[in-house]
Amino acid sequence: MTGGLPRLRALIEGADHVDVKTVEGDLPLREFLYGLLSWQPGWVRFLYRIRAVLVRLLGMRQEGVPSASGIRPEDISFTPGDRASFFTVVDAEEDRFFVAGVTESHLTAHLAVVAEPGRFHVVTIVRYHRWTGPVYFTVIRPFHHLVVLSMARAGARGARPS
Repeated sequence: MTGGLPRLRALIEGADHVDVKTVEGDLPLREFLYGLLSWQPGWVRFLYRIRAVLVRLLGMRQEGVPSASGIRPEDISFTPGDRASFFTVVDAEEDRFFVAGVTESHLTAHLAVVAEPGRFHVVTIVRYHRWTGPVYFTVIRPFHHLVVLSMARAGARGARPS
């Protein structure tokens, strides 16, 4: 899966947590990303409200609930340094792969999507900062798996007309 993607291999090496969710889908990567990043049902927004309490208890801040509302597939940038939802694009190639990351006081997380014919691999890579990183991630880990898998399935459904 990381063959030919040296940036992704470098991020995975030495990471504190890596997981991969694979879903089947036959659509352009841009449409998959749109479905993945714009999916935000009420129960996920509720989890972000609970997260706000947790991060406050750990002495951190949450800037609010991330939102990708109003984006369209063509708005998703593949240019390093550009924003994609609350992530910053790190490396990307149209219809091949997409890597974006976010750094907070307690951890740095990268979300990567690798497109293969008929399937997408959604990779989460986490590096902890300070003692709060592993504490925070241990608490959210069960929800993380559920949310990322649900996001990947939404991605496989792709862009839906408004």
